[in-house]
Amino acid sequence: MLCLDEPAAGLDNTESTELGVCLRRLADDGQSMLLIEHDMGLVLGICDRVVVLEFGRVIADGPPEVVRQDPRVIAAYLGDGVTAAADPAETV
Repeated sequence: MLCLDEPAAGLDNTESTELGVCLRRLADDGQSMLLIEHDMGLVLGICDRVVVLEFGRVIADGPPEVVRQDPRVIAAYLGDGVTAAADPAETV
């Protein structure tokens, strides 16, 4: 199990994208991961399952395409317009 706590902190968009490609490759090769991250583009673009916490409580749990449409997640983390993002793979 690879545990990562905000690995994208301090990275620019290009670096975050490169990180996402590397992490997705590891996952595709069978590496289990726990990713704690606030970069929702990264999270929704590479994760198979997303658990969203707000003030220590789970507000959503499921595949990225479902979580990104949850009104609580939109209000807490995504804001308007993000739900219209296309395929999660396009963010990586």
